[in-house]
This record gives sequence, C-alpha cells and structure tokens, in this order.
Amino acid sequence: MSRFFRQAGDSDTESEESDEELMSSGDEDAAPTKPTGAKPVMSRFLKTAGSGSSSSESDSDEDEDESDSEDEDSESEVKKVVKSAKDKRLDEMEATGKVMDNGLKINDWVAISNEFDKLARMVQRQNNVAEPIPPFYVRTLISLEKSLNTAIVKEKEAKKKMNATNNRALNAMKQKMKRAAKEHEKEIKQYQMDPDAFEQEYAAAVQPEAAAPKPKKAKKTATRDSEDEDAEAVDDQFTTVGKGGKAMLFTPDAIFKTLQLVQEARGKKVCHSLQSFYYTTDLVLQNTDRAEQIKILEKLLEIAVTPYQRIRVLLALISSRFDYNSSVATHMPIDLWLSAQREVDQLVSIVATNSSYSVQEITDDYDELAERTPSDEGVVRIRGSIISFVDRLDDEFTKSLQNIDPHGTEYVDRLKDEKVLYCTICRAESFYEKTGQDDPLARVIMRRLEHIYSKPDAVVQALESTASLSDIKPNIALVTQTTTSGLIHALCVHLYKAGNSLLRTRAMLSHIYHHALHNDFHTSRDMLLMSHLQESIHSADVATQILYNRTVVQLGLCAFRCGLIKEAQATLQDIFTTQRVKELLAQGVHQQRFQVLTPEQEKAERQRQLPFHMHINTELLEAAFLVSSMLVEIPLLASIDSEEQKRKAISKPFRRLLDFADRQVFTGPPESTRDHIMQASKALQDGEWEQCRDLIQSIKIWSLMPESSSVKEMLAKRIQEQGLRTYLFTYAPHYSTLSLSLLSRTFSLPLRTVTSLVSKMIWNEELSASLDQSAGVVVFHRVELTRAQQLAQTVADKVGAMVEQSEKTLDLKLGGTGGWGDRADGNKGEKRGEQAQGERRGRGERTRGTRGGARGRGSRFAQGLGNQMPGHVSQRA
Repeated sequence: MSRFFRQAGDSDTESEESDEELMSSGDEDAAPTKPTGAKPVMSRFLKTAGSGSSSSESDSDEDEDESDSEDEDSESEVKKVVKSAKDKRLDEMEATGKVMDNGLKINDWVAISNEFDKLARMVQRQNNVAEPIPPFYVRTLISLEKSLNTAIVKEKEAKKKMNATNNRALNAMKQKMKRAAKEHEKEIKQYQMDPDAFEQEYAAAVQPEAAAPKPKKAKKTATRDSEDEDAEAVDDQFTTVGKGGKAMLFTPDAIFKTLQLVQEARGKKVCHSLQSFYYTTDLVLQNTDRAEQIKILEKLLEIAVTPYQRIRVLLALISSRFDYNSSVATHMPIDLWLSAQREVDQLVSIVATNSSYSVQEITDDYDELAERTPSDEGVVRIRGSIISFVDRLDDEFTKSLQNIDPHGTEYVDRLKDEKVLYCTICRAESFYEKTGQDDPLARVIMRRLEHIYSKPDAVVQALESTASLSDIKPNIALVTQTTTSGLIHALCVHLYKAGNSLLRTRAMLSHIYHHALHNDFHTSRDMLLMSHLQESIHSADVATQILYNRTVVQLGLCAFRCGLIKEAQATLQDIFTTQRVKELLAQGVHQQRFQVLTPEQEKAERQRQLPFHMHINTELLEAAFLVSSMLVEIPLLASIDSEEQKRKAISKPFRRLLDFADRQVFTGPPESTRDHIMQASKALQDGEWEQCRDLIQSIKIWSLMPESSSVKEMLAKRIQEQGLRTYLFTYAPHYSTLSLSLLSRTFSLPLRTVTSLVSKMIWNEELSASLDQSAGVVVFHRVELTRAQQLAQTVADKVGAMVEQSEKTLDLKLGGTGGWGDRADGNKGEKRGEQAQGERRGRGERTRGTRGGARGRGSRFAQGLGNQMPGHVSQRA
C-alpha cells in the first residue's frame, strides 16, 4: 500500500519517522528507502483520527513539516538550473545517443532504428530554427556507420542468424545511413579532416546566443519558468512560436532555406521512409498544414529585403493561397482570393519596376538557396508564371459566382470584386506589352475581352474608368480608342494577328456577339458567314461551342429587335428544336427522360455553367422565337390547301404548341407567355389582328428588352402586315376583285404599304392576280386544274423523290460524298423553300423549287446557318 493512503489504526514506528525524514530532504529526485518488513507509511497530511500518535507528537510533526518545507524551498532555489530551448534540444539529443549506444551493446537494431529517427527529427528542428548541426550528431553518424558495417559483416559470417524483425531493422538502418551520410556529406568530411576545428566553428556560431546575459530569476511556478525559458531565447531578430512552444527564427539570410522547406512540403504527406526530412514540428506539418504555411510565407515576405527575395516569396505565397482549397467542386475563400489578388498586383509591380528581373515559365537551372543579383547574371530569370496566376484568379472568381446564390446580396457584393480583377488583368497586359512576351499577352487580352464583350456600354466604361486610374495602363485600345466598340475592335484585331487559333476563334465569336448586342445585325451576320465557323465548330472544345451557341442566339435576338422576323426565326429555330436550350447555353443542366448522368458528368456540367449575370433570359428568348414563328407560320398555313402540305412545318416546336392549343376544349384567360402567343396565333388565323396585337403587346417579358416601346411598335406593324397576307391567302378564292382602300382601312395600313405588299406577293407568285392601279383594285385570276393535271403534278413530285434516292444510292456505291452532299443540300433547301413560300397547287401556281435550291446551297444567311447548326448541336449533346 502507498504510504500516502495508509489504513486507519496503524501505529507509527521508528522506521516510519525515518521515512518521513527522507521524504522531506532537499533532494527531490532521490527515492525514499524502506526497511524490509516495515509497514507502509501513511502521509503526514492524510492521517486519520484513529491513528495511535499523541497530540504532542502531532505538534512536533507540524513543526518538523514547516522546517522541512522551508529547507526544500531554499535548496530548490539554489539547485534549479534554467536552460534555454537550444540547450534542452542538445541534452535531448545526447540522451538519445546514449540509448543508441546501449542498443549497440546488445545488438538491438529495432531500438537503434527508432532512436535514430528521433535523432534525425531533432536535427531537422535545428535546421528549421537556423542553428548549425552539432558535432555530437556528426560523431554519432560516423560511429554508427562503422558499427553498422561491422554488424553486417558479422551477420553474414554468423551461423545463427538474428530474428527477422531485427534483421529488417538492420537493413532499414543501412538505407537510412546512406541518406543521412549523403545529406551531411560536407559536415562529415569537415569533421574527419579536423574535429577540433569543426567543434570550434560550431562553438563560435552559437557563442553569441550562449553568451547573452540572463537575468536572475525569483521564485516562480513551473508555468512561469517555461515562459521565461522561451523569452530568453528571443533576441533582436524576428521570432515566432510554432507548435509545442518551439521558437522559430526568421532572418533574411535564412529566407531561401526556409522557403525551400515550405515549398517541398506543399501537398506532401508524411512518408516514413523519409523521416529525417518530413518529421518536423514547426514548418513541415503532417498532411501539410496549409494555413500554417501561408502564415510562414507572409512573415517571410515581411522580412524580405531585396527584389529577388520578394519575388521568390510572392511566387510561393500566391501558389500556397491557390492550393489552400484542394477541392475542385468548391471555390476559394473570398478573403484568400483578395489577398492573392493584391499579391499578384504587388508581384507585377515589382517585376515591372525592376526590369533586371524576369519571371518566366522556362528558365535555366539555378541555385535556389543563393541570392542572385543583376550585377552577377545580367537579367535574373526566375522560374514562375504570372499569366497562370491571372488565369487562376479569373477562374476562381467565376467559380465563386457559380457557387453563390445569385438572388442574395452576397452575389452582388462578390460581383463588385470584378473591378479589382479587371485592374489586375490590365496591369498584367501592360507588363507583357512592355516586355514583349506575345503568347502570355494574347492570353491576358483574351481574359480582358471575356469580361467586357457581353456587357452594356455603361458597365464597360465603369470598368475602364477604374483601370485608367491605375499606375500601369496598357497601350492597346486605351490611347486611340474611346468608345466601347472601338476598344473591343482593337483587342480582337490584336488576337486575330496572334498565332493561336483557339484565341482567334473566341475573339471572332466575342466580336460578333458584341455587334449583335448593339443591333448591328448585318455586320455580325457577315462576320459569322465569312469566318466559316459553323463548319468547324463541332471540333472545338466545349467552352468554345457554348460561346458559339450564345453568339448565334444573340444574333437571333438582334434580328428580332431589328424587325427581321424571318432571319430571327431561322437563326433561333435550330437551337429550340433540340429542346435543350439551357444546357446548350450553359445556363442549366438538362435531364432527359431516359438519360441519367453519372456523378462525374453532372459535376463537369455544373463546372462549365456560366455565372448568373451572364445568362441570356430564356423566357425572353422563347418569346422572340415563338412570335417570329407565329408571323412566319400563320400566313403559310393559310396559303396551303392540302393536309399533307400542312404537316410539313417550318417550326416544329411552334406547330406542336399550336396543335396542342387547338385540341383544348376550353381556353381560359392567358397566364404565361406561351398562352399569350398561342391565343394571339389563333386570333391572327381568324383575321382578328387587333386582338392578336393586344395579346402580344401585353406580354410583360418585353420590358426586359432594351427599347421595349420600339419593339412593341415594330411587332404591331408586323402583325398588321402578316394579318393582311393571311387575309389574302384565306379569302382570295372568294373574290374576283378587291379594293386596296378597303384593305388599307381594314388593317390600318397606309395605301402605299398595302400596294407594296400586294405587288410583292404577285411578283413572288404567291397570288395569282394582277394589280389595277388606275381603279385601285386587285384582280384575281383563277385557273382550275383538271384532274389529269393534278395527277401529273403528283407523279412529277414522286419521280423527283425517286431520282434523289437513286443518286444517293449510286453515290454510296461509288464511294464518293461530294456530289451528293451538294445536291442533297440543294434538294433539302428546295423543299424548305417550297414550304416557306407556300406553293398553292390548287390555284395553279408555279412551284418555288428553283429559289429553294438556291437557299439550299447556302446563298442566303438563314438556310446557310440552319444547315450548320444541327451538326454542332448534336456534337454538344
């Protein structure tokens, strides 16, 4: 039983008193001795009431306790020795060396291996705090290598082999010794040449710290003692405290060595075969403590004095910030992003103001532990990539916008950071212009262009005004160009001249998008047709295909705003036929009924989604497409007699919605945009153009379109014109003559406009009539086809289809594709032209095959663009 928990009733003996005297001696480390056969001694502080001692003995014991405690305090004050953190590490290393010596005596290589690992970690800590390697460690390496070689020789010659565990430890020690000897080869050679000089050099290196005056200590608690020990290790240099209260010393001289340790530890896990390097306490943490590394690099940046040091530290610090969040699915924390953005600006400023230093992706090998100056090497080339930092900043900004709720204030606050990002891009552009680096200059110009090509002029001017306040301004488009269109033109022209085909393609699409955004339809259409991008876009990357889809859609909206209804319908039709508008525009992930995306596919789709502020309103887009289809399809339906021709629709999505609306038994007041358009279509079919106009103009989505009032006026005029055409197609068989003034009053159109429309229909052979301007009437001509003529026309159509099929089969047998491809496109265009113009066979009108064939060969924009879009869309799918 412990003497501190003796049972009640035990009597005190002389042996117990002697034990108490031994316990109260000044030597705290001495263990009390106990005679053989003596009972356990109860503590004088825990005696019970049932003990056999008298009150006088208790009083004397209390006096002895007080005197003993005073002796203890006085002796502890005299004998306590305060050691610095360095001395403690040296004592710990020597203790480990003694354990290794004991292991050598008994040939225990398992214990030697474990203790050697501990010793290697201690030496690594010495390096981390910029202290030299102690001579003790070098002596241990030399001695251990000799003992290891001797043990290996004995093991080979011994008849009785050591056990498997000890043998594995011996082989492991052999490998560790090779690495340690190679790592400290220089120190080992110096020690072997002159041990005394080596030890004197070590003593001189640590002498200033050892000779520092230490203030006398008063009586303190153990906690205060440890704090004072750490405080004594602090000198005039910058000091920080790592894990376990270990002091780390940062000096400009040791900045490259510390930087190398941090860089090599980035992203590496603990490897037990490299314990001599990775098992450190302060700098290299298990599984890489990235936050701790960032703090260390920030402190290194504070103490960096030369431009070379600041550039090296900034390159490592920015990379560490980007690597802080290793997950691809989540975005970089905003505070880290802002810090990285400021540091990129600082890096660009340093390199721009010090032309003797150059940051390049490919450089010659150089000593990363030595200071480099322009006087020694001319232009100092440092391995790194500023354009990669700019790209990563832009990508992380986009990723953060993708992951933030766009309907909250946080999204707006984050979007404000685009100004500082744009300034950083302009600063990098100016730097690459000054240094004449063409490839990174083209990349950074493309980044700048992507931030402004789809924005209104007011937003672009705000960004440019912020960039103009910067101390570094790019030359391109800032000196000579003052308008937004001029700026984008200058940036795109520079990219057209660059050798990168991908950047040239994206610049062309951005340029076309910008023209379409500013209602310059004809320029953007001609640029798209002359670029021939519709022929090769299917082989581009997904991001470029998305940009192409956005450009085509914006071109269709431009045609709609300009009142070019047929062009708008032809441009928007192909993308709406796929029924995957949001997916093709990267504004949502579309799930088909029988298609299930894998988690990897879904993640990839979400990563390529555009930020919310770059979205094109799909409801507005659908409204423009359906209204354009209504104005094209309704007159066509009125011009066709046979049901077979009516089934050949130009716009299948619109025709499907119209058929569904016709099947409804009861139709209530319109609620959605589709309801408004479908009811307006039925009203236009019935000749009620005023009701159609009111329903179309009451759609609220038009308010999102720039200059919505002019768009509504344009739509009202187009509805009047198409209403007149529908009326003539529908009621022409019932009239022999029709007054132009009556048509003018009925549709509220000027007489000149009515005359122009009727004349155009007669010229296009859509009406079998003539115009009598003197009487102001339209005279209709009726040519009734006989039954034989009708059958002959049907046979001619069937023979034409058979000829097409025969030519296709012959071409496949001969192995060619050129002749058939051209002819097939022409025939396809002929059919579509025939549908678009609405051949009226019952009235004896001539077919429109010739004009349709021209459209099939791509001579007109609508058909040419239509022939290319389906292939591109299917490639995206």
